[in-house]
Amino acid sequence: MLRAFLLVGLGGFLGSISRYGINQIVTKYISNGLPYATFLVNIIGCFLIGLLFGLMQRNQIDNSTWLIVATGFCGAFTTFSTFALENNILLNDRLNIQAMSYTLLSLFIGILLCRLGIFLVK
Repeated sequence: MLRAFLLVGLGGFLGSISRYGINQIVTKYISNGLPYATFLVNIIGCFLIGLLFGLMQRNQIDNSTWLIVATGFCGAFTTFSTFALENNILLNDRLNIQAMSYTLLSLFIGILLCRLGIFLVK
């Protein structure tokens, strides 16, 4: 169990510093107000977790690799990748209503609660 936590922590460290590094580079060269760095991180993370999930289904990566790269790295790099993967799993299982509900609720409630948090500290 401790080993799993350490693997996730290692991946998380690498993911968080990668996210920060990409943000620093992108915002240095692009500053027109749109969050390009976050967009870039999210699409890279989605692609990476999709590749990893496909490899995991084909037994081409082991659990340790999954813990470091998917859970740790992608989890710290962007939780949007996990959100995208979970929606794809729901869609693959033909749980279309659940996938749509999960997506809409996550977006609307997430944005609403973020606004609420901002409002409460004003």
